[in-house]
Amino acid sequence: MKQVKFLHTADLHLDSPMVGLRHLPKAIFNRLQESTFTALKNLTDAAIKHEVDFVVIAGDLYDAEDRSIRAQAFLRNEMGRLADKGIKVYGIHGNHDYLGAKTVTIDFPDNVHIFSDQVEKANFRKHDGTLVHLYGFSYPERHVMERWIEKYKKIEGADFHVGLLHGHFEGVSDHGKYAPFRLSELIDKDYDYWALGHIHKREFLSQQPYVAYPGNPQGRNRKELGEKGAYIVKLTEAGSEVSFIETADVIWDETVIDAKDSLSFNATYEKCLAVIDGKRREGKGVLLDIRIDNLDSGQTDVIEKVASGELLELLQEAEKDEESFVWVHRLKFTENIAVDRAELIKQSDFYEELFNSIEQYDDIKDSLSPLFQHSQARRHLGLLSESEKEQLAEDAERILLQLLLKN
Repeated sequence: MKQVKFLHTADLHLDSPMVGLRHLPKAIFNRLQESTFTALKNLTDAAIKHEVDFVVIAGDLYDAEDRSIRAQAFLRNEMGRLADKGIKVYGIHGNHDYLGAKTVTIDFPDNVHIFSDQVEKANFRKHDGTLVHLYGFSYPERHVMERWIEKYKKIEGADFHVGLLHGHFEGVSDHGKYAPFRLSELIDKDYDYWALGHIHKREFLSQQPYVAYPGNPQGRNRKELGEKGAYIVKLTEAGSEVSFIETADVIWDETVIDAKDSLSFNATYEKCLAVIDGKRREGKGVLLDIRIDNLDSGQTDVIEKVASGELLELLQEAEKDEESFVWVHRLKFTENIAVDRAELIKQSDFYEELFNSIEQYDDIKDSLSPLFQHSQARRHLGLLSESEKEQLAEDAERILLQLLLKN
């Protein structure tokens, strides 16, 4: 039975600057800054370990159009390791590292095929004669808004057909809407597998055939949570198998601690320590956001130590020199202030107007516009999802009520 096995990755973002994280301890920041390179090495190791026939990289090999010589040299060396094992590589450039960028380039080894700025077909032939047609294109410029999916065609004569596309799945993504497509358009091409890139969250859009975003191999900020990696794909005449492999060196994570029964600072501290130990991963680093909920408003000594940053400093102190660190990146808390809206409305018409205004408020985008328009601030900001907007509104309501009721 004819079959082929390959590794699907995307969005390497080599040399990502890790913007806004220089406040981290030097050793942890350096580890994070090197993490995209470590993830690439892990990808290469996995491809060799699993004895894949080839590797596909679905766009954004580099983080920026002005790709560093170091990033190019590192990628070339890893491609050379694959060449030594007889493993081919097929890649496309995306919106971050588009072909039209003016930059000094280092050539890849002969085992690497980078698709041109037009949709084209590449061939992979296995030693037993199994033939795979791969289809894809590299972004000629950063802003590719056209429906390039319409240019993909199936060329008969191969045992398997694999499409590479760095693009936006219409209707669900908050990412830039480049090279948009609908799922039905992909399925209609009658390929055996679609290797997607651009969205940094792991997701199957379909399993018959597989249409997959592997996510990025290394998370770069607190929006890119959890395990990161790539897919090992096996195509056979009987069907397809896809399995996930983890490649990230540093993992972003978040958790919530219920402090309802914590009657002292020590009890709250011990709960945090238990969570940290539970998040620790052998050989990996973790950047953890903790939110402590339901701190009783009467526990002024505990709230003071949390609000002042003393608890955060205490939790961080023990992790500075750990190889398998769990660094608490953010520590937030909420006070358990009982709010009876009906009772407050009875007390004052002000509360009725306040609650009505909160329920009808939909101007978060306008309220934040000065921040997004600021030349330096907007470099560090991404688009807000609907869930993030809702969370901002809830946080604002909670803080406002806490201040009002305290007074």
